[in-house]
Amino acid sequence: MTTNAARTARIALVGDRSPNVVSHTRIPGLLDALVERDRLVLDAYWIPSQDAGDADAVRGFDAVWVVPGSPYRSEAGALAAIRTAREAGIPFLGTCAGFQHALLEYARDVCGLTRAAHAENDPEAEDLLIEPLACSLVDHAGVVNVEPGSLARSVIGSEQTVERYFCAYGPSRHLDTLRAHGLRFSGHDESGQVRIAELPGHPFFLATLFQPELSGDGSRPHPVVRALARAAVEHAGRGVRQSA
Repeated sequence: MTTNAARTARIALVGDRSPNVVSHTRIPGLLDALVERDRLVLDAYWIPSQDAGDADAVRGFDAVWVVPGSPYRSEAGALAAIRTAREAGIPFLGTCAGFQHALLEYARDVCGLTRAAHAENDPEAEDLLIEPLACSLVDHAGVVNVEPGSLARSVIGSEQTVERYFCAYGPSRHLDTLRAHGLRFSGHDESGQVRIAELPGHPFFLATLFQPELSGDGSRPHPVVRALARAAVEHAGRGVRQSA
C-alpha cells in the first residue's frame, strides 16, 4: 500500500536546556513562528547532551540542531549527534558551541586529529583546536563576510551580514587540514577569522559561531533557522516518498 500523506518534520535540539540561556528561551518561539508564517510543519524535541550519545538518539530525525550552552554536560554526546547527522545526511545546524563542536568532530573523525580538544572542556590539552578568543564575543555584534557560491550565501542572501554573538571560544589551528579534508569555511569576520563552516556534498550542513537565534526581537526567524526548517521538511518528504 502506498501513501502520500505528509510526515511532520522532526527536529532534534541537542543541548542542555536551561531557562538561563537566552537562545534556549528563543528557539521554541522561532520554530512556532515558522509554523505560523511559513506553514512549515515541525515538531522539535530537546535531547540532553548526555542522552545524545546513544546510538539512535538522533537517527530518524529530519534535522539536528546542536544549540549553544557550553560546556555541555557530555562532550561525547554532542559529538556523537554531529557525527550521526554528518554521516547519515541529516540536515544539521550548529550555532556557537555547536559550531565549535562541529569542527572538533570533523577534526577527530574525518581528519584523524584524535587528540584535538576544546579548551573549555580540556584546558590542559596539548592540541587545542578550540581556544579562548583573543577578544571575547560575549554580547557582541559584528560583520560577517559570506563567500559567493556557498550554502551560507544562498541562505543569507547577501555578501555581508551583521550578526550577534555570545561566545568566548573559537578555532585556532588545523584549519588548513580541515579544508584539505573537505570542510569549507564560508564566512569570516573583518579580520579574516572563521565564523561559518559548511560541508559541500551534504544535503544541509551549516555551522555558525554567531547565534542566529539572537537576531532581532525573536519574532522573525533568521534565514539560517528558516533554511534548516525547510531542509528538515524536505528530508521528511524524501522519507515519505521512499516508503511509498
